[in-house]
Amino acid sequence: MSDSIKVWDAPLRLFHWSLALAVGAAMLSGWLGGNLMVWHGRLGLLILGLLAFRLLWGLLGSTYARWSRILAAPLRLGDYLRGRWRQAGHNPLGALSVLALLGLAAFQVLTGLAASDDIAFQGPLYRLVEADTSAWLTGLHRQAWWLLLGLIGLHLLAILYYARVRRRPLLRAMIGGRSPREYPEQREAVGGAPWALAVALAGALLLVWAVRSAEGWLAPPPAPAAPASLDW
Repeated sequence: MSDSIKVWDAPLRLFHWSLALAVGAAMLSGWLGGNLMVWHGRLGLLILGLLAFRLLWGLLGSTYARWSRILAAPLRLGDYLRGRWRQAGHNPLGALSVLALLGLAAFQVLTGLAASDDIAFQGPLYRLVEADTSAWLTGLHRQAWWLLLGLIGLHLLAILYYARVRRRPLLRAMIGGRSPREYPEQREAVGGAPWALAVALAGALLLVWAVRSAEGWLAPPPAPAAPASLDW
């Protein structure tokens, strides 16, 4: 069919591109290290906020942003492989890709919050864990960098495959929000009211503020001042 339908709402599209830029910049700054580690930590907090927003938007957003859709799609993988998938939004493989990328990004953020490079960087929750635990989490954080890089590469290859072979404009849909209607039963996305956007943004900002402030809350009290010596 020649008409198109709204699939991706504006907040979801803004989240997608913001996360892509933030993750790319965080990976580059972490790889280069040095003075860029300050920005690596800031980008980690930005990614934390973006993921928190996505978590809430999956509950409050429009039709195809909902977790109920994304989590249910992989259960229909057999139908998709047999050519029986007729729904809009993420197909089963796309939903698995989303879950893997978001899950690994969350893993990187959580391990980074308690990580330390013993030189110029300590995560805001570093004081919550023992030094050995922090070292273990730091190692996991560094090793998962390569896995995340691989998943991003697969994601880009899948987009290229759908554009060149399947002739489906996934990139254009994530920019403009609309996708060609392939089957009559496909419907436009609904939901995602302004109040829902406000709640999701407030929740994400509150979480980032709490994590950012934790370093000050967890700082040890200053040592008592030494008594002044008496000069007789």
